Amino acid sequence: MDIEYGIATKEDIEQLIQLRIAYMIDDFGCITDEEREAMEKQLPDYFSRKLGTELIAFIAVDEGLIVSVAYLHIIEMPANSILLNGLYGDVLSVYTLPEYRGKGLCTRLMKNLVDYGKNFGLGRIDLKATEDGYPIYKKIGFEETEERYREMRIKF
Repeated sequence: MDIEYGIATKEDIEQLIQLRIAYMIDDFGCITDEEREAMEKQLPDYFSRKLGTELIAFIAVDEGLIVSVAYLHIIEMPANSILLNGLYGDVLSVYTLPEYRGKGLCTRLMKNLVDYGKNFGLGRIDLKATEDGYPIYKKIGFEETEERYREMRIKF
């Protein structure tokens, strides 16, 4: 196994779509045919527009196959006393193919992601950790946060 690490480009979109769907199946247990079709319809345009600007995909590649991915969504908001330049990142959809898990790929991708965020000038990077991912993120330096606000959502 000779893993190469890098940042995905538009040439990688098809593989990123397949990994996104695999992530959703892994995270939710299954997806419906309707959900798969909707993702396959929306994701090519989304990745074409956002990849490399607002969405940075850190990848591990084995013989041309992307086997692990971690996304950094770069968000700009009005500056405040915590984010003076208004820039922060949100980690999305960290996923490794099952046969490549436990080999340190995710740890390496996340270190690359954090280094990129620091160099880009992000004020912070947020993520929501699964039980499996928690020890990896903790080891890299992520800390649990105490929220002053209650997380809420409205669905349409």
